[in-house]
Amino acid sequence: MLLGDDPTTPGARRRPLDARDLDAFQYLFFTGKGGVGKTSVSCAVATALADSGERVLLVTTDPASNLGDVFGQQVGRDPVPARDVPGLWLEEVDPVREAAAYRERVVGPYRGILPDDAIANIEEQLSGSCTVEIAAFDRFACLLADEDVASTYDHIVFDTAPTGHTLRMLELPSAWTSFLDENTTGTSCLGQLSGLGDRRTDYRRAMDVLKDESRCALVLVSRPQRLSLGEAARSARELGDFGIRTRMLVVNGCIEEPADETARAMAASQRDALDRLPEGLRDVERRWVPLRAFDVTGASSLRRLLSPVDAPSYEGGSAAVPASATDATQTVPSERAHAARPQLASLADLTSDLLARGVRVVLTMGKGGVGKTSVAVEVARRLAAAGERVRLTTTDPADHIAAFDLEGLEVSHIDEAAELARYKEEVLAKARETMGADDLAYVEEDLRSPCTQEIATFRAFARIVERADEETVVVDTAPTGHTLLLLGSAQSLAKQIEHTGGDVPQSVVDLLPRLRDPAQTQIVVVTLPEDTPVREATRLVADLDRARIPHGWWVVNQCLSLTQTSDPVLAARAAAEAPWVERARELSAGRLVGIPWDASGKVG
Repeated sequence: MLLGDDPTTPGARRRPLDARDLDAFQYLFFTGKGGVGKTSVSCAVATALADSGERVLLVTTDPASNLGDVFGQQVGRDPVPARDVPGLWLEEVDPVREAAAYRERVVGPYRGILPDDAIANIEEQLSGSCTVEIAAFDRFACLLADEDVASTYDHIVFDTAPTGHTLRMLELPSAWTSFLDENTTGTSCLGQLSGLGDRRTDYRRAMDVLKDESRCALVLVSRPQRLSLGEAARSARELGDFGIRTRMLVVNGCIEEPADETARAMAASQRDALDRLPEGLRDVERRWVPLRAFDVTGASSLRRLLSPVDAPSYEGGSAAVPASATDATQTVPSERAHAARPQLASLADLTSDLLARGVRVVLTMGKGGVGKTSVAVEVARRLAAAGERVRLTTTDPADHIAAFDLEGLEVSHIDEAAELARYKEEVLAKARETMGADDLAYVEEDLRSPCTQEIATFRAFARIVERADEETVVVDTAPTGHTLLLLGSAQSLAKQIEHTGGDVPQSVVDLLPRLRDPAQTQIVVVTLPEDTPVREATRLVADLDRARIPHGWWVVNQCLSLTQTSDPVLAARAAAEAPWVERARELSAGRLVGIPWDASGKVG
């Protein structure tokens, strides 16, 4: 049995997650790597607290928000009662929409006063991903600072807490001094922060709440997997730098009673990951959530997620299989679990297509945790084996590529610290030629913002993609929201570089046209055969369409339905994959690769 005595904390015992463990806190923040189930866990905890008679507001600030999907109802910026859960209200903060409103709040007062080119300049300054983060935090801070909200609800549960990136932006000293009062156009983060000039009190209160351990609990959610736990430890470190302590680690998706070789391999992999728990998590209180046989959608399944329910039996029993994208309550006879394996293409088929078309830039995209890195590495290997000169790189700050066998591949690791230092020195050297001490001080302050890191990393990314003139470049991208903001703001980042005093390389100018050319670039959408990852992939392709970036092949990764598992829980989940595989087949127009589940999480 995987669970029980915790090998990393002598005398301690891991226990199943119980919402009562968190009942003492008014503010609960759930965060973690994409795809770990933080939305499911936060929704289940909020439901349990409401069932106990508490008044609960559940808010998501995730750009890939899906509360509406989980509860099967429309959810927006204004709280709405949850169906079938008395005492629970739901709110989705749409960061992109918030950013649009935020930009107008900054720009609006100057329309008709400043020339059109000046207005366009301000709007360009506010078009990047940093503005989206600031706008989301703006709403987040309002909820924390609103006394009426605090007095209305016993608990306010946030699906996704602010990141270290956001908090670093908001701690720029100039953001809260005379700079905001005097500057109307600004540069980089300082210009983007200008809309927060009248929010200083709200911001200070929000930070006070986040640091108040008597009222606030930060809960990290992770899968029992090495990379996922490593990301959780990094989040704990980053937030700890701001005095925000991690209260609890929830390990989601644990195998309880493995009943066949596949399940035993999964359990062993999970046990190994937990035995090697990162240093930053060893002293954190832990709870676990079992791997369930059902999709977590609807109030009934949310209640079952944290309940001590038995695993389904296949001997004369039934398996939970969603009949549609919104129905996870239908059942079918157990023999359906052993239906024919889906007929899907292979990575060999995908690679052959890339070679036949002469594609030189391949980007793997999808929700965090779906296996983009694994797919990128294997595609690069196959292209290299076919005789191509291949370069592999990543735009993901976590940079998991080093965890793989990369023999035979040219690998470019973007050293963020080195790129940042290089860019800062370039800008300052240019500024010193024309600026006095006061102006130079503002530039130095601006360069301390995390937006500068994004610009520096973006330039490095564009430089690597430029190598497609000579070799095939395979890019493992960061999680969906950040990647789309990065690609969508390619042109505005070029302007941003100009504003901060840096030179705009030709590689940056050429990047977006190259990405929009299907003869040069192939986007490979990676997903899992589950509800939320497929929904997120659906949103991803819609966003790619809006950005006029073409896409083609899909990969559905870690398919239990492509194994021969007979374990009750795994077989039920295998049967439940069918509608999501078919949905991916539709969206990819049949260009769909299937990869069987593997204990290592790697491909090939």
